[in-house]
Parts: sequence; C-alpha cells; structure tokens
Amino acid sequence: MVDGYADQPTSRFVEAHGVQIHYQEKGQGDPIIFLHGGGPGATGWGNFQRNMDVFAQTNRAITLDFPGFGKSDVKPEGEILPDFYVEVVIAFLKALGIGKAHFVGNSLGGLVSLKIALDHPQLVDRLVLMGTGGGYPVFTPFPTTGLKMLFSFYDPPGPSMELLRQFIQQFVYDPSAIPESFYEERMKAALDPRIVANPPLRMHGPPSATGDVWRDPRMTQLPHETLIVWGREDRVMPLDAAFILQKQIPLARLHILPKCGHWAMWERAEEFNALVGLFLNGGR
Repeated sequence: MVDGYADQPTSRFVEAHGVQIHYQEKGQGDPIIFLHGGGPGATGWGNFQRNMDVFAQTNRAITLDFPGFGKSDVKPEGEILPDFYVEVVIAFLKALGIGKAHFVGNSLGGLVSLKIALDHPQLVDRLVLMGTGGGYPVFTPFPTTGLKMLFSFYDPPGPSMELLRQFIQQFVYDPSAIPESFYEERMKAALDPRIVANPPLRMHGPPSATGDVWRDPRMTQLPHETLIVWGREDRVMPLDAAFILQKQIPLARLHILPKCGHWAMWERAEEFNALVGLFLNGGR
C-alpha cells in the first residue's frame, strides 16, 4: 500500500451483454460486487481502492467498470440507464459463475444494485447503498448543483481540469484531503477519446441516472437486509433522499456519517469498512 492506497489487482476482462467489461477481484469466499458511481473518470477501483483489500480478507471482492467508464467498452448509443447496466451486471455474474452476491453500490452503482434486487431478487444476498440514486429528497431542491455538473461535464466547451476539480470538490466534505494524483487519474480516464465521443451520462431533461425507483410498488416487498449509508454533508445526493428509501424498504437501516460527503467509502474508509464488514459478515 502506497500513500494510503492499495495496489491494484490484475485487470481482467469478460464479455457481458454484448460488451467487454473490465473488472478486478481479490480474495475468496462469499462474493461482494462493488458498483461505482457515475462521475467523470469514475472506475470501480477508483471508487473502492480503500475498501477492496479489507473485504478481500474475508470475501471474494469484485469491482467492475460500467460501460462508458474506465477500461470497459463504451455504452452503446440508445441504451437506457439504469436498465442497461442492470442487464450488464446480471450477464457479468453469469459469466463469472456467481449465483448470488452481496452488492455494495455508490450513487449510480447503488441505483443499479437496487434495481437488480427488485428485478432479480434471487441474485442478491445483502444490499449496501451509499448516497444512492433511486430516492428523492423531500426538502432539498433537486437536481443538485453536483448532479447538474455531472450530467453537463462533456457539454461545450468540453471537459477541463478546472471543471473536474470543481466537480470532485462537490463530492467530499474536505477537498484538501484529495491528493493531486487523484485528480490526474480521474482526468486521464475522463479524457479517453472513446468516452469523450460517447459520454455515458448526459442531461436530457430530468437526470435519468437519479432514477425514480422509490415509486416502484415492489419496494415495500423487498426481502433483502439493506444498509443505507449516507454522508450528512452530501451535496450530490442530499441526505433527505435517503428517508423515503429507509421508510419503504422493510429491512433497511440508515447510518449517517457526520463531516462526510458523497464518498463515504473513501472519506470515511476505516469506519465504512468496519460498519459494512459487520453488516455483511457479522450480522448473521
């Protein structure tokens, strides 16, 4: 581990639902699928580099890049989110021979995890949703500035390091904690010519990747033990978006982290790892 970051696992690729998916894994045991958010330059490893080694001590920890992110193929034009990502993840599980897994999803990844649980409940063991899409804030104006920046990042005049810095700083409680290498890594991924030509998330009317899963009547019948984790100072998906999910999901519990923004797994990694580890492996 260097400067608080674990060494990356070996890159692997598999075809899932017609696209090449890049993924990385460590450890053995019950599988945990880590699904990243939708910010420019996001990758599975980038989101969960402070968590994978910890969970690999007890589980088969797997993270992937959604189509249009990282080293995976771009998202085919015309495919609708989050449904397309749901089908990709389901095919990914089948390709890896996984019949059931825990899901840990941040933001967009949380929305996809929640949709998988609703559409294919037999594939999901326990759910961890962090600053997830799918809910709706009851007090905060929406969409937030952070979401608007996310969906317009590739609009003219185009992406820039200054814009990326402004965006990333919306995601955390303390921007001074972000090392320069983090910005450089995200910018390099965001400027991949394939992704610039076909960004995975764009603003066309209401932001589709926030979803409206909370309206789904099946929410009140969701059978999965669910841990909802939220940063109190989240400026992308505000805390009050958690309340409707916590109310609807029968076996949900909500954990709020103070002095924390949208990246609980990154900003409060030690506390997050302990909390989620207990929930997934110690709460049986």
